[in-house]
Parts: sequence; C-alpha cells; structure tokens
Amino acid sequence: MKKLLTDIHNHSTFSHDGVSDLKDMLATALEKGVAFYGVSEHFDYDLCEGLQSEHGQIDERGYFHAARHLQEDYAGCMNVLVGAEFGYSDDQKVWGRYATVCEKYAPDFIVNSIHSLDGWDYFSQKAFYTTGANGERITRDEKEVFAEYCKLVERSLDAPYPYDIVGHFGYACRYFPSKKGEIFYADFADEIDGVLKKIIAKDKILEVNASTYGLKQLTLPSEAILRRYFELGGRKISYASDAHQTTSIMREREKIMELLKRMGFTYLTVPCRGEHIKVEI
Repeated sequence: MKKLLTDIHNHSTFSHDGVSDLKDMLATALEKGVAFYGVSEHFDYDLCEGLQSEHGQIDERGYFHAARHLQEDYAGCMNVLVGAEFGYSDDQKVWGRYATVCEKYAPDFIVNSIHSLDGWDYFSQKAFYTTGANGERITRDEKEVFAEYCKLVERSLDAPYPYDIVGHFGYACRYFPSKKGEIFYADFADEIDGVLKKIIAKDKILEVNASTYGLKQLTLPSEAILRRYFELGGRKISYASDAHQTTSIMREREKIMELLKRMGFTYLTVPCRGEHIKVEI
C-alpha cells in the first residue's frame, strides 16, 4: 500500500448546491496534493417532483461528458474518479432511473446516500413534524425520527444498482429542530449494529464524511459508530470532504486521519470501476 492523499465524494456547480466550477475543484485538489479525487455530483431522483424542479436536476450528459474529458486531461497527474451520488428512495421507479444512469454512463464509483424521507430532504425538516387533529404542527420525538432514518439506511443497502460507498451515515441528525444534532450509539445500538453488520456483509465501504454541518462531532458517522464498526470487523472506509467549493477540499483530513489511526484503521479504500484500492492512512 502507498501513502497517498484521497478525497472521495465532492461536488461542483454540476450539482444544484455546488459553488465552484469543476475545473477549479480539480485544479485546487491537484495543488493540495490529492492523488485520488472523486467527483460525485448529486443525482436527486429521490426527491418529489416539485423539489426536483426547485433544485434543478443534473445535466447527466453534460456532466459525464465534461468530467470524462477532464479525467483524461489529468491522467498522469491525479487520478480523477468520475462518480455519482445517488439519493436512495424506496420507489422502484427511482431505482430504474439510477440503473439507467449506470448503464449509459458507467460511473467509476457510486455513493449511495439517504437524503430524504417520502421525497422530502431532511434539510426541509418535514420529517421532524407531524400535523395534529386541529391542523397544528407537532414536533416529533427526534429519537423516533432517527430510528426511522436508520431503518431507511438499512433498506438502502439492498438497492438494486451497483453502489460502492454508504454515504454520510447520520445525515438526518444535522437537521434536528432542537439544533442538538447528537445521537448516542447506546440509544440506538440495535439499529446501528444492523446497518454496520450489513455494510460489512455486503462488502461495501463506510464513508467517513467531514461535512458535519455545525455538529460537535468531527465526522459523520460519529466516532462512537466508527469505533463500533471497527469492533464488528469493518475495515473498508473512505474519506470524504464532501466539498461543494474549493475552500472545503480536504477539510479536517489530518485530524480525521489521526482519529482513525487511534481507532486501529490502517488504510482507506478507494473504489474504482468495481476494484477496491487500499491506500495507507
């Protein structure tokens, strides 16, 4: 194994929430010495039709065409991986759309992520409220919402398309109305273990995501969950800054690598066209 810098799972203006142009993202990654850089633009076919229109859906052909050309331009300088982030949904029509993307464009890797419940992104906070008998808005118990989220993550692991990485496990807690955003492993040991054991059994990669959106923890998933993953025998992890602009590339990477080494992890896993590449931490 070689000790190389990796940053898998990033976005540019091809994604609805991207800030920096893809050319600028790649140039910055090269300047920072990244050896494996993963582009994983949002494919948000999990969102309800209204939100899809509001977000502005990705130009599939334009993205893959531009990214493949840039991949060629950087050959020999930096390994650019042209991937995608699929927002999982239980809807079989959504599965079909993702399967078509795989067939038409053959992404180098796929991040399978839970962003939404019933077509609404957790960012909208709709999952955290219900409507009372008199039409009043009632705040749901956040533990109930997180348990529901864990079950959705576990179902997503059976997605019928060829994904590689399980993205930002714990995403829902970023948007708790209470702003606490903290989930303790002890409160959800069974649900979390169910997810982690299934990731290991399916030989998938658990993402260590640096975009914690103001949470007190350094990563998603939390340190406690990562430690439990290691205890269960999980070794395949990937680092992701989840950058949407140049200034966020490689964020907190050094701190995160030190944390992972203290836990016992010795390598990161980089997925590329079905191959899992080991890279020393």
